[in-house]
Amino acid sequence: MCKNEDSLFHELKRRFAKAVSRNRAEGILFSGGLDSALVAAYSEGSKTISVGLELHGEDRYYAEKVAKFLNLDHYYKTVKIEEAVAAIPEVIKILESFDPVIPNDVTVYFGLKYAKNLGVRGMMTGDGSDEIFAGYDFMLKIKDLEEYMARMHSAMQFSSNKIGDVLGIDIRQPFLDSEFMDFGRGIDVDLKIRKENRQTWGKWILRKAFEGVLPQEILWQSKRPLETGSGMTELRKVVESKVSDEEFEKGKRDFPIRFWNKEHFYYYCIYQDVVGEIPVPKKGEKICKCCGAGLDQVAFHCKVCGGVTEWEKLKE
Repeated sequence: MCKNEDSLFHELKRRFAKAVSRNRAEGILFSGGLDSALVAAYSEGSKTISVGLELHGEDRYYAEKVAKFLNLDHYYKTVKIEEAVAAIPEVIKILESFDPVIPNDVTVYFGLKYAKNLGVRGMMTGDGSDEIFAGYDFMLKIKDLEEYMARMHSAMQFSSNKIGDVLGIDIRQPFLDSEFMDFGRGIDVDLKIRKENRQTWGKWILRKAFEGVLPQEILWQSKRPLETGSGMTELRKVVESKVSDEEFEKGKRDFPIRFWNKEHFYYYCIYQDVVGEIPVPKKGEKICKCCGAGLDQVAFHCKVCGGVTEWEKLKE
């Protein structure tokens, strides 16, 4: 390893510690994944709060392991399937979206709601790490990753902000601290995606720079979507079962929307009830080809329906 990389690692850790210090809160929305674990490592005294759907998901194992290693109080909210299903309309109403990532957002909703019940007024999250340090698996297939990330950064939003506003929880996001984010954006892509022990890793520089701060098992764990780690993926099967083949086929005929599956259609039906019509494009916006909503000119992803545009142009 060259001295320049050592210097960069040192500077990355120094700047991240300051970012956390500037964005401290009483609690951390905590999966035990790399991002929330790094926030926790610099948040002595904060409460770590995790969510799981009944007995599903891996987050509890990792969250308890990290909390014990860092000597932090850990709180775990177990959600019943019927509770999770009942919360979907509220989440869709808050986010004004029927994007199929709803199970992720339901996890955030219960985590923040549990924090409020504990009397916690502010929560830190790991939001932004994947976007800034190339943590998503699909980024490995994008031919011009720098251009894609620049466009993503200008349009990124996180459900924790809207849900936090409604619940009265102050959301703090150290990875999105303006000074740290500018620094992170300036790091070369080949330090964000790199091979280690014959495996290609996203967020390579985060994993490597913080060796010694967290256990290797935590630093070098694979990317685990929030819905998977919390077990909320199970919601998808439950929701799909609520829509018959006939209802789905009729929905595809009746609505000018590109539904991915029955689950997507189910969320749209709720969206109609709790939100209403899909917003038409405003001046200067482009139209989503999947649902007709307005999109920022630089956006790839529709925040209303979850549709992705120009995807084929991005892949190698």
